[in-house]
Amino acid sequence: MPVIDVNGIQLHYEEAGEGEPVVMIQGTGAGRTVWQLHQVPALTAVGFRVITLDNRGIPPTSGWTEGFTLQDMVGDVAGLIEHLGIGPCRVVGTSLGAFITQELALCRPDLVRQAVLVATRGRTDVLRAAITRAEIELYDAEVELPVRYAAVVRALKSLSPRTLDNGAAMADWLDLFELSPAGGPGHRSQMELSTLDHRLEAYRGIRVPCQVIAFADDLITPPHLAREVADAIPGAAYELIEGCGHYGYLEDPAAVNKAMVEFLTGTAAR
Repeated sequence: MPVIDVNGIQLHYEEAGEGEPVVMIQGTGAGRTVWQLHQVPALTAVGFRVITLDNRGIPPTSGWTEGFTLQDMVGDVAGLIEHLGIGPCRVVGTSLGAFITQELALCRPDLVRQAVLVATRGRTDVLRAAITRAEIELYDAEVELPVRYAAVVRALKSLSPRTLDNGAAMADWLDLFELSPAGGPGHRSQMELSTLDHRLEAYRGIRVPCQVIAFADDLITPPHLAREVADAIPGAAYELIEGCGHYGYLEDPAAVNKAMVEFLTGTAAR
């Protein structure tokens, strides 16, 4: 897997397919491999070259020894695009990755051709701030939760009632969460960035074509907050996918991939 020195860190990334480039950015505590089950195959199948990366603080990428900012992470992606010489290119981000993507589209429009913002928001409301602060306090207390309990809490936060009520599906999800707990050396710093400043007014200055994909049952970035981002960005498309929680791109990858591919290829129904 290639590695580059960029913005003061060693950043690891991976490429698949051939064609016009798409850079994909994951959310808090997650690595590039999460995209590879569903989204990378869907995008390479329609002729894209897909670049996935491990964000600052997610091994093997470095950058977790001290706190970092959202703008540091924006600079990491900008540096990767410049290093590869692929700008302006398409950029896809989910959750924290979407925050990075919309900030990149705002401050470096020369590097972004189109942006897909999955499970995003442009401000932090009372509940989301409380969730983030509680999780940081738990982390700082160095409480080690039983793996099975952590998996159940993660499922309740991240999946839709449709999935939670499906016994066979839930058995698989809980096994997955127990085997791949979220986190890493930079997880705490990434959690801090979930308390996003109020950025909706700034996003009115984005001129890059954007698509916002929201999930109807998302507790972490609920659809009304995602809708605010789409309303703020001039001309942004908005897609609401039913029956999905925060991990909607894994719960219903067919619907997410269809929406994403149609936007990126310009084949959406008029």
